[in-house]
Amino acid sequence: MILLADTFNLGIGKFLVNLIDFLIDNYSGFFDLISYVIQSGVDFFHFLLFSINPYLMILLIAVIVWKTVNLKSMLYSVFFLVIIVMMGLWDTSMITLSLIITSTLIALLLGIPLGIVKARSKLVSTLLDPMLDVMQTLPSLAYLIPAVLFFGIGEVPGVIATVIFAMPPAIKLTALGIEQVSNELIEVGRAFGGTSWQILTKIELPTAVPSIMMGVNQAIMLSFSMVVIAGFIGSGGLGEVIISGIQRYSLAPALEAGIAVTFLAVIFDRITRNLVGSKI
Repeated sequence: MILLADTFNLGIGKFLVNLIDFLIDNYSGFFDLISYVIQSGVDFFHFLLFSINPYLMILLIAVIVWKTVNLKSMLYSVFFLVIIVMMGLWDTSMITLSLIITSTLIALLLGIPLGIVKARSKLVSTLLDPMLDVMQTLPSLAYLIPAVLFFGIGEVPGVIATVIFAMPPAIKLTALGIEQVSNELIEVGRAFGGTSWQILTKIELPTAVPSIMMGVNQAIMLSFSMVVIAGFIGSGGLGEVIISGIQRYSLAPALEAGIAVTFLAVIFDRITRNLVGSKI
């Protein structure tokens, strides 16, 4: 039986590779600039996190959890962080955190403005919706392919893949929060002579804060999951320990690194869920 693909093949993969090669050959300076900016951000957070004594860092996180969540959450957060130190994974965890912080900040800096534009423009919403659907349905490993083709192996492609993976909820939840602002509030703002910018900054964004913060929370959680997968392309941190342990069938270090990722994710999840006073 002769299949259609045997006689007629679109060659989409070859076309995309040729397109990427063309972009790299003609716009290498642009990609070098992106790589430099991202690497500088990662290096800054490396320096910041490693310059703080582990036990002082635990104390700072404990205070943040206590003030944003409650005393019970503070106690188990301290317990989790002490376990990470005792497993000898503190430095590796700080590398992971620097990748997550960099990725999340970029995702939010891009995602929140795009969410605002999406909520205010039907054309932008129509264009963004299918792109966001594709970004949320692609297998996570698929994000690594273009990142590697454009930026090689290391921390930068890991951050870029994480940004793309984590950005959709920030865009969608920001847009949702603004769209749910009542028309009555907006009309009151206009009646008092408020400009479009004033209505956005003094009515829409403050009202949409809970939804935006949920987008922040989801972006952080997706960053945790993607940073682990980015260990396949040498991004470092706990993800690389997990991937290396699986590949070598050295399961004890992989399990410990997985536990450390889980502990960190739980702590950051609780903090971001309670930053605006909603006890979720």
